[in-house]
Amino acid sequence: MSTELDNNNHSVFLLYYHLVLVVKYRRQVIDDPISDYAKDMFIRLGEHYNISLGEWNHDLDHVHILFKAHPNSELSKFI
Repeated sequence: MSTELDNNNHSVFLLYYHLVLVVKYRRQVIDDPISDYAKDMFIRLGEHYNISLGEWNHDLDHVHILFKAHPNSELSKFI
């Protein structure tokens, strides 16, 4: 995870977001293969929204995601 600033034509920025995704009723269903699949999908879809993955951690009932985005990224559409 780098702390190097990003920039575009008129601004300099460093935007990190911490997202926690929880399974309904906290059911313990997230194992390593499911987490790996979700992580791969996150990375693949993130490329279209100027989003890059910083860290990915999971437990049986939730996933912690730290990602970096640009100010013009459409986070609501991505998530």
